[in-house]
Parts: sequence; structure tokens; C-alpha cells
Amino acid sequence: MGSLGGEEGARPAAAAEGARRPRFLCLHGFRTSGEIMRKQVVGKWPADVTARLDLVFADAPFPAEGKSDVQGIFDPPYYEWFQFDKNFTEYRNFDECLNYIEELMIKEGPFDGLMGFSQGSILSGALPGLQEQGLALTRVPKIKYLIIIGGAKFQSPTVAEKAYANNIKCPSVHFLGDTDFLKTHGEKLIESYVDPFIIRHPKGHTVPRLDEKSLEIMLRFLDKIEKETALEHSSTDVDEKEMYL
Repeated sequence: MGSLGGEEGARPAAAAEGARRPRFLCLHGFRTSGEIMRKQVVGKWPADVTARLDLVFADAPFPAEGKSDVQGIFDPPYYEWFQFDKNFTEYRNFDECLNYIEELMIKEGPFDGLMGFSQGSILSGALPGLQEQGLALTRVPKIKYLIIIGGAKFQSPTVAEKAYANNIKCPSVHFLGDTDFLKTHGEKLIESYVDPFIIRHPKGHTVPRLDEKSLEIMLRFLDKIEKETALEHSSTDVDEKEMYL
């Protein structure tokens, strides 16, 4: 697991002046790893984006129980967040997964948001709602921002009725691939969010490179969350100073 922003020379003025970058816990895809996701994201996205984020790439708790789709492309080890049946309606080790993520956030946090791809994005997209219901992440600060890549809704009615009970208001950006096998499910997930940023790309189930239009949308999302983070940081500083007056 490691924290990584971007190339030092490419940092924007706000970061160069010492402003705190929004910190994201990054949840990788099924049977991959934190290191693989780091390569997928940092290897494809420009420093204009990665330098403005404090990214922590974590490994899932369970070693892969079967062959990884990225075998031969990325080196092992491979991990999975939880196990599921062929209909994606029954899960094994799900509660253990949620507890593991909470412990990660306590140890490595505080975090401002979550970034997820594939299985990691399904988790990321559901966790704000589960947290709001008091069913997950009860010992860590509220999730404020989301970056969802190749996402989908949980298909289990038991999980879904809790995770998406209310519209999710935290700022979010969702990546949808034209040929992604989860595209329809990703569209349904977006319906649960208030004013989401949406980036569409021509690829499939992958972390895409950012073309000119995608980059413009991503930068608008970053502008929004940086302003909110700066305001919150400023408010915290004022509160701390008042304690000593």
C-alpha cells in the first residue's frame, strides 16, 4: 500500500502553496491489487489530475480464489474484496470486507473520499449510503467525494435497499465505457446520485485515458472538491485557534 500524488514539477499552484490535497482511498478491481490499480491510474492519467490528489492504493483482504483476468498483463499477487455467486446477489466475507476497509481508513486516514474500479467501484458507490444508515464506516469521518470507474449497483436486495435508500449527495464523478459489460448497471448507479459528473469513453471495462473532453470534466470535478476541502480546512483552523483564545 502506498500514497502517491503526481510528479512534483507538475503540481498546480494550490498544491505548491501547501494546500492540502484531497486524500482518496483507492479500491482496486476483482483479483487485481493496489499496485496494479496504481499503474492503471497513474500510468494513464496526466499529472494535471494525479498531482492534485493524495492517492492511497490498498490491497483487498482476501487472496484471489481463482484465475485473474489480468494474469499475463500484470504480475501477481492478486486479491479480492469479497466473494459472490454467479448472479452477484449473494456475498461471502462481505461484513469482513467492510470492517477491513474501516480499519484501513482509521490507520491510513483521515480520507476525504474513495476511488474505485470494478469490484472496488461497486463498494465505493455503496459505502456512502451504508455509512449514512449506520451500517458501515461508523468510526471514521463521512465520505465526502467519490471517483467511480466501471461501477454498478449491488444486486442483492438486502444490500441495495440500504445502500441506495436515499439519494447520495456527495460530489461524484462516474466513468462509463461504451462497451463496458457493466455499463447498464453503471447507468442505474448514477440514478442514485445528485448532480454527478459523468465521463463517457469509447472503451470497455477499464481505467480509460483522459481525452480532451474527459480531462475538462475531471478538472471541473477537482476544482469543486478542492474548493470544498480548502473551505473545510480553513474552518478547522479557525476552530482550533478559538480553542486557545
